[in-house]
Amino acid sequence: MGPQRIVIVGGGFAGAGVARRLERLVPDADVRLVCPDDHSLYLPLLPQVAAGVIPPRAAVVGLSRSLRRTTLVPGRVVGADLDARRLVVEAITGAREVVPYDRLVLAPGSVTKVMDIPGLRECGRGCKTLAEADFLRDHVLSQLELANASSDPDERARRCRFVVVGGGYAGVETAANLQLMTTAAARRSRNLTVSDVRWHVVQHADELMPGLGAALGADTKEILESRGVHVDLSTSLTAADDDSVTLSDGRTLATNTLIWTAGVAPSPLMERLGAETTKGRLVVGADLAVPGRPEVFALGDAAAVPDLVSGGDAVCPPTAQHATRQAPVAAANVAASLRGAPGRDYRHHDLGLVVDLGGREAVAKPLGVDLAGLPAQAVTRGYHLWALRSPGAVARVATNWALHGLGASHAVRMGFLTGASGRLAEFEQTDDYLTADQARAAAGVP
Repeated sequence: MGPQRIVIVGGGFAGAGVARRLERLVPDADVRLVCPDDHSLYLPLLPQVAAGVIPPRAAVVGLSRSLRRTTLVPGRVVGADLDARRLVVEAITGAREVVPYDRLVLAPGSVTKVMDIPGLRECGRGCKTLAEADFLRDHVLSQLELANASSDPDERARRCRFVVVGGGYAGVETAANLQLMTTAAARRSRNLTVSDVRWHVVQHADELMPGLGAALGADTKEILESRGVHVDLSTSLTAADDDSVTLSDGRTLATNTLIWTAGVAPSPLMERLGAETTKGRLVVGADLAVPGRPEVFALGDAAAVPDLVSGGDAVCPPTAQHATRQAPVAAANVAASLRGAPGRDYRHHDLGLVVDLGGREAVAKPLGVDLAGLPAQAVTRGYHLWALRSPGAVARVATNWALHGLGASHAVRMGFLTGASGRLAEFEQTDDYLTADQARAAAGVP
């Protein structure tokens, strides 16, 4: 009958972790990993990529270097017929092919959660992918250069104002790191001063990063405001265009830069499978298998994995910490299913949260202990190095942190904006997934 065909969807730290384990657990299986990129991206470092603290290569681990027996399929799964055990894969060339499987592991991750706000998709910019982070840095630096060259005070003020919508971990880290970058750039400019550059963080909740608790949220707000960042709580975005944003309190801010970091949503693929979902995440058991389909497993941001530690109806939050630790359990259970053996449940005690605010500032809550300042920065950066798991990536990140700390590096534009805008509408591919019936037809199943 040939080797068992195991297809993994998604090349993030969850999907790649499953593939690495399966190479050891079932060396005779035909393992295929479907991913549009050739690397696993460590998302918590994207704000530092956007700010030029570390180069893009430092935030990724190459899949071809870490996977030896896995076949990499460069593309996206846009549909699935779970009954026929077939996937519809759209290659990076645009061509589609049907890929059968005996075991399926779904780890497609998440996408930017884009709300129905006039002008958001057309004018907003994200920081969810490596390309978006690069484009964002280019855009922000170009605004300062254009302002420096302009003699129009209104244009200068508009280009020097940057609005970040979303006061969660991603939004706060993005604003904090980019604010330091623009401050350094303004000091090097002939016609700009640090006071010309204005950053705004717009948060719909009444505190920053609610998951960290009120005390650390207040500490973060104090740090940002001490740098001149305007923090608007209990406020949301209502409209945007190329030259301004409108907020729920009635204010209109003149700006050419809207950065959208107001949350993420599970991959749209999960709601097109014909299986049960909750808030867009595929429902799975504690063993990461889809109920009624023991050959299908799911993990990471797009799976609603029961949180056995918290108990009740809680599910694991969509964090890199959980996705990374679910990978070995998923791999072990896939291997067990091939032998007809029972799997084991996923159970993990959360180690806490860390937030890098750039420079010497950070806030963290390791094992429930509130930290701020240098102690928090030491914990934060130590955790990131440990989580990377790749000696090469660790060396690149640590070296660039050291160089940045010594003032030996500064952000420069890469020229990506020539002929492109770098806005959300160019990066978020969420409208071309197939329904279960469409996938069945595309797979040639009557």
